[in-house]
Formats: sequence, structure tokens, C-alpha cells
Amino acid sequence: MQSTPIVSESPRPFLTWQEITDWAQEHYRCRSFAKDERIPARPGLLYLVQSGAIRLVGSTQARGKSGKPRRRRNLEEAFLGFVGKGQPFELIAQSPFTLHAYAHTEDTSIVWMYWNDLDNWPQFRRDVLDAFRYQHQRKLLWLSTLGQRRTLDRLLGFITLLIEEYGEYYASGTGPDAVRGYRLPWPLTHSQIGSAIGSTRVTVTRLMGQLRQQGLIYMYGESLICLPVEPEDES
Repeated sequence: MQSTPIVSESPRPFLTWQEITDWAQEHYRCRSFAKDERIPARPGLLYLVQSGAIRLVGSTQARGKSGKPRRRRNLEEAFLGFVGKGQPFELIAQSPFTLHAYAHTEDTSIVWMYWNDLDNWPQFRRDVLDAFRYQHQRKLLWLSTLGQRRTLDRLLGFITLLIEEYGEYYASGTGPDAVRGYRLPWPLTHSQIGSAIGSTRVTVTRLMGQLRQQGLIYMYGESLICLPVEPEDES
């Protein structure tokens, strides 16, 4: 169910990644961030997630009735998705829209470089481009989900897409009564979910309760969202 990262278990990609990591340390192109710390990323650079996870957020400056931009504190932000370990990302600036990246977990480590630096690793460059193509395909599915009229459908579709891409297998207990499925490895607040699907925190909280009552989702621990699977659906 999980997407395939650039960092794979096969020897060749692993050795290439080790070369890039060594290069990044030698050229001071790597840094670790605390949870929710903003990544000082800028357009034109390529970023690689070495460990942890990145949360992408988009913002646009709200305008008043006169059409003039409001003060900066009125920026409207929307959660745009994650970038997991071994995956690339870049930020594109186009007024009035701005993209930001935040460390979603503790000790999130980032490597950055210019695109022409990838000329040192031709195969890895192709892997990066393949990863961006895959991300583009997932965004098209995301847009399709957000086109659903009912908020409940948007919510369930959003959760399903995230867990399809990043889900980790889990089992609550053993035996025939055990609940098995896939869980999102990182917590998401209801406000973040609401911003992603065009709803409010209060509505998301109510609909999450409805999905739990219907057995369509479960919560692992305090805040990890899970999708149950039937035994014959497990892989």
C-alpha cells in the first residue's frame, strides 16, 4: 500500500544515496529540523527528505472588499500533503500563492541541491524525475477527491489517498476479533484536514465520529488514523 521511495533496499540506490548524503555533509547541504519548524526552502532548489516527513502548506493572501491584500496575518493556509523519507520536493512561488514546508516529525532531516548537481548521479536524476511524475499523478487523484460534493466523501477519499501512499500495517491484538488495517504514521489535526478538504475543524470532528461509528476508520493510540481491511484484502 505504501509508495516506493527513492531510497530503496537494493544496493545500488542505497550506495547512491550514501554518496549524496556524504556530498551534502561535505558541502553543508543538510540540516535537521524540530517538529513544526519551518524549512527555509526557496524556489529553484531541489530538496530530498533524508528522514522524517515534510508537511506542505499553501497560502494565499486574503483580499478585502476593495480588492487590496489584507495584512499578512490574514494569510489563508491549506494543507497540501506530505513528503516522506526518500522523496523529493521543490517549492514554486507564483503570486499570490505561496508554498511552505514544515517538519512534521521530530528530527526531520533535509538535503538540498541545485538541479545541475544531479548531473553527478544520472540514474538518481531519473529516479527523482520519476518520483515527481508519481507525485503529479497522486495530485490528480487528490483533485478528483476534492471534487466530490459531499464533505463526508471528500473526507474519506482524502484519508484513503493518504493511507494508500504512506500507510503502515497495524493489528490491534490477535485472534479472530483483532482489527487489522493500515494506519497513517503521523498525526493530523482536524484543522489541517479541514483546510485540505475545504471544510471546518468542527465539521471534520463530527464527520470523523460518523466514520468511526460506521467502522470505516479507526484511531490508533491517541491520534493516528487507520483504515481497517478484511483478512482477504491484506497483502
